[in-house]
Amino acid sequence: MATGEARAGMLLVASPALLDPNFVDTVILVLDADADGALGVVLNRPSPVPVAEVLADWGPVVAEPDVLFQGGPVSTEGALAVAHRVEPGEEPLGFRSVTSTLGLVDLDTPVELLAGHLDALRIFAGYAGWGAGQLDDEIAEGSWYVVPAHDSDVFREETTGLRRDVMRRQPGELAWHSTRPIDPDLN
Repeated sequence: MATGEARAGMLLVASPALLDPNFVDTVILVLDADADGALGVVLNRPSPVPVAEVLADWGPVVAEPDVLFQGGPVSTEGALAVAHRVEPGEEPLGFRSVTSTLGLVDLDTPVELLAGHLDALRIFAGYAGWGAGQLDDEIAEGSWYVVPAHDSDVFREETTGLRRDVMRRQPGELAWHSTRPIDPDLN
């Protein structure tokens, strides 16, 4: 039961039908989606690794918890940073917009050049990626719910209840899925 098409700025919420251990119970922010495929980051899998241990300059500016998040199973040795811009408008150096307020930060940019332009930042090790048509097929088979994102979803300090809370705020019957067990027959 998809509610919309996957596009940049939307959330993919894993349905109970999705059994791939990389994505069970995940909430993914879509960063890019077109005919060639899609890319996003898992929002609710913090790691125990402090950002300051890996990217010392960025440690003081990341949102709490100040740890790396497991963004997905692809390129886990690399990092993507998602930030919230203080004011929409001209993009600061090292920032690429995803929505009017969210964007990707080039981690090679000196922190000082972006500090006054951002009010939240989260760093993800790896990402989730889909080839051409793959995500559309997964949505059609019922593996993902596609729902609108709130900027606060990306920088939420407590992430264990994110999936439930995102589903709970959806309209109509979709909200019922916030409490659905993995196997309803066991209920």
